Amino acid sequence: MSDLSVNAPSARPSTPAAALAELIAGNKRFVTGTRHHPNQDAEHRAAIAHAQSPFAVLFGCSDSRLAAEIIFDRGLGDLFVVRTAGQIIGAEVLASIEFGVAVLNAPLVVILGHDDCGAIKAANEALDGAAPHPDLRPIVERVLPSVVEARTCGVSDFAGVADVHVRSTAAQVGRGATVRAAVAAGRCAVVGMSYRLADGRVSVVTEPLLDQPA
Repeated sequence: MSDLSVNAPSARPSTPAAALAELIAGNKRFVTGTRHHPNQDAEHRAAIAHAQSPFAVLFGCSDSRLAAEIIFDRGLGDLFVVRTAGQIIGAEVLASIEFGVAVLNAPLVVILGHDDCGAIKAANEALDGAAPHPDLRPIVERVLPSVVEARTCGVSDFAGVADVHVRSTAAQVGRGATVRAAVAAGRCAVVGMSYRLADGRVSVVTEPLLDQPA
């Protein structure tokens, strides 16, 4: 089945539930090869040139196969994307996420991990005694706690460990002052999701408390 390159206009979801539903629907289109390519035309590019209003903040791994706008079938201005190898969090990352919530008023924060993650593999090898390359040590050290937690829980497959890491990362993001306040007020939600490289499917790893869409 081929893509439908219609560049259909898309209204901005304004609630956490609607934002999550839009992402899930877009991923389904990506998986089935029926993408709409919304908000990618010249008119939309011009319309948002002076202001942005993304409906989701997406914090994911830097893996080249994890391009958010593609796997969720979105376009310009839809997603405020932050990426690091292994989706590891530092002060700059957390500030970027909170900017998306506090300043851009995004109603959803997504933590996106994936299977076959090189950062998780490196951390797993380090736990078994293989010293990481010195330049990679900051990444490995941030991922190690999730690998240890996974092993403690009896999880050994890389996809399962990746999901544990997503949950841990989502918890860290949820503890940020701005995000925590927005979630408490009901205007934002944090959800962990996992991408499967082979089939392109995204699944929900952590279920958020969501408002009910109208």
